[in-house]
Amino acid sequence: MRQLPRWTMLVAALSLGALFVWPMWKIVLYAPQYPTGVEMHIWINKIGGNEPGVLQNINILNHYVGMKFIEPDSIPELKYFQYIIMAMMALGVWVALLNRRPLFLGWAVLMTLLAIAGLYDFYLWEYDYGHNLSPDAPIKIPGASFQPPLIGYKQILNFDAVSLPHIAGYFAGAGIALAYLAWWLHKKFSK
Repeated sequence: MRQLPRWTMLVAALSLGALFVWPMWKIVLYAPQYPTGVEMHIWINKIGGNEPGVLQNINILNHYVGMKFIEPDSIPELKYFQYIIMAMMALGVWVALLNRRPLFLGWAVLMTLLAIAGLYDFYLWEYDYGHNLSPDAPIKIPGASFQPPLIGYKQILNFDAVSLPHIAGYFAGAGIALAYLAWWLHKKFSK
């Protein structure tokens, strides 16, 4: 049982690998013309959708109200975020090998801070896209904002927007929780 904290921490670190396999976030837009929804997926290094052409369709819809095109190549976070995650995975494995309680907590806190910073950065990105509208837009609604919700549901004109973590986002969240659990288990089993 004394090795349980170490194994828990190892699983916590390796759970971040899901970010390289599945999307971490999704935004779904529902409307009468899209009853099943237009689903945009945000990966660690790209933006796509649940089917081909989703990003193009979202960019066409955004154009009508003056929103910028979503161009993944112009989003720097998609270029460097994967390296931060690789470093955190390696650091987490190292922490598991050392099996020191304060390091478990340090890794968990650092991941929590990175998650908060990531959500704040995502909020700023959404704010920019939803508020900095082109004055040449075909549809102009004075005072309107088209910012999707950070988390949850929001009605935007005739669209219902839902923004939630996706598969890899839940894995990353579970990894953080497991690191805190490893910290707690280490105290319990060291008595």
